[in-house]
Amino acid sequence: MIFDRLKRFLIVLEGTEREAPAAFSPGQAVSGRVVLELAAAARLGALRLRAVGAARVHWTESRSAGSSTAYTQSYSDRVEFLSHRDTLLAPPDNGEVTVLQAGRHEFPFTFQLPETLATSFEGKHGSVRYWVKAKLHRPWSTVKKVKKEFTVIEPIDINTPALLAPQAGAKEKLARAWYCNRGQVSVTAKIDRKGYTPGEVIPIFAEIDNCTSRAVVPKAAIIQTQTFIARGTKKQKKLVVTSIVGDSIAAGKREVWHGRALKIPPVGPSILQCRIIQVEYSLKVCVDIPGTSKLLLELPLVIGTIPLHPFGSRTSSVSSQYSVNLDWLSSIPEQPEAPPEYSAVVSGPEAEQSLAPPCRSELDGILEGPFFAYIQEFRFRPPPLYSEIDPNPPSDNIRPRCMTC
Repeated sequence: MIFDRLKRFLIVLEGTEREAPAAFSPGQAVSGRVVLELAAAARLGALRLRAVGAARVHWTESRSAGSSTAYTQSYSDRVEFLSHRDTLLAPPDNGEVTVLQAGRHEFPFTFQLPETLATSFEGKHGSVRYWVKAKLHRPWSTVKKVKKEFTVIEPIDINTPALLAPQAGAKEKLARAWYCNRGQVSVTAKIDRKGYTPGEVIPIFAEIDNCTSRAVVPKAAIIQTQTFIARGTKKQKKLVVTSIVGDSIAAGKREVWHGRALKIPPVGPSILQCRIIQVEYSLKVCVDIPGTSKLLLELPLVIGTIPLHPFGSRTSSVSSQYSVNLDWLSSIPEQPEAPPEYSAVVSGPEAEQSLAPPCRSELDGILEGPFFAYIQEFRFRPPPLYSEIDPNPPSDNIRPRCMTC
């Protein structure tokens, strides 16, 4: 039988190792080869190739129709982005089979990706996947299959006016217990732009006023919201990407964050253009108030793939000095661990200390470090020094002017 003689049957994508995941951009050409290694001569029918890319969602919901009757409602949908077929080895026109001799045989292929594709994604109730599959047909036997997945990353450039715009907000909440008013807690927060890339640090500027009679604890977290859409119904899953915990604020006191640092870990970019799957990010500043619900302030974020250009705009923020040029895609494992649940926005002392912001003066104080060097490019020439002594006194040979003439 042929598969007793088949030593190797695999797909190799150009520019990647055998086990390494390949990454491509929309509009790029994908090239590779199907490798077939035989221990002895074999009779084959055909070798066909198919490339597929699709988004798929599925979930179920249990519903009650009475006291003793229940049923399960299923929701699912699928969107196909890529469908390419090719025949790498066709049978002869006379209907006979092809005989391949022992040894290694390679069948090259290439196809073009569409200009518009969603980023590869694995979520709770859906996924966006891309793969290449080869089928080896043989006479009077089953078909041998091999599959190779690859990753597509939709580029998101954060160097656009919409993503460079500062984001700010304010909220307040009355603390009540047993219908008694215990005071008010208010929070205002600002970040210098909306778009960031993995590896960057977000400096958070915030003021938290605690006008209650009890201490409160401020927190900040990056939240990933996965939205799955099918048959007009939405299903959401929220995950905490990373978080920090501030110091406890005593009753009647105010806490000010002068650029509190929150580092973005290696995460996938935002998915905003897919019809059935969306991945969005936000920065949430939370205040735990004893005896009542939390005070939440949310600022939208977009996680991109093209980092901020240094000195590309005078609106570049203080946080640009934190930017790290990382190849974030290579740092993401092929099977990433699931982040913590949305309800567990808690970090330990070690995590808080590791994410503590670098020591830096306030903006209206003394500027130091690389940010000061950046500002010097735009500062004006200082005025001349003031002196009580006139450096150009009048000459004694000049006749005084008659003021009555």
